[in-house]
Amino acid sequence: MSTYTKKDIMNEARNLAEKIADTEEVDFFKRAELQINDHLRVQEIIAKIKSLQKEAVNLKHYEKTEALKATDDKIDELQDELDNIPLVQEFKQSQMEVNELLQMVSNTISNTVTQKIIESTGGDVLKGTTTKSPFSDGC
Repeated sequence: MSTYTKKDIMNEARNLAEKIADTEEVDFFKRAELQINDHLRVQEIIAKIKSLQKEAVNLKHYEKTEALKATDDKIDELQDELDNIPLVQEFKQSQMEVNELLQMVSNTISNTVTQKIIESTGGDVLKGTTTKSPFSDGC
């Protein structure tokens, strides 16, 4: 049985991260992000949203509820406009795909470690218990 140090595990994690960074999903995400950064209208809308969000914080602080509602409505309008730009839709889709890949890797690691712990302690993989229960009647 091999024993690994935290340093060994972190090195393997870095190796895995490099492999993930070289996937089609991440490559598409990087290209989409570059296009977003170069898209003038997208950048204008993002800047307006950020400005309005700062304004909204101030309005909320000073309890200007009607002005806050109007500002929030403008933010929602701009967000809708942004979300309807095909490039933004592609970017968000690629972001979701990268997140799904990372979540899948995380779940696989977690499930495999849990299964190894259960198996090494003589537990029941189907029940997810690490030891045989003294209360079990063997059924």
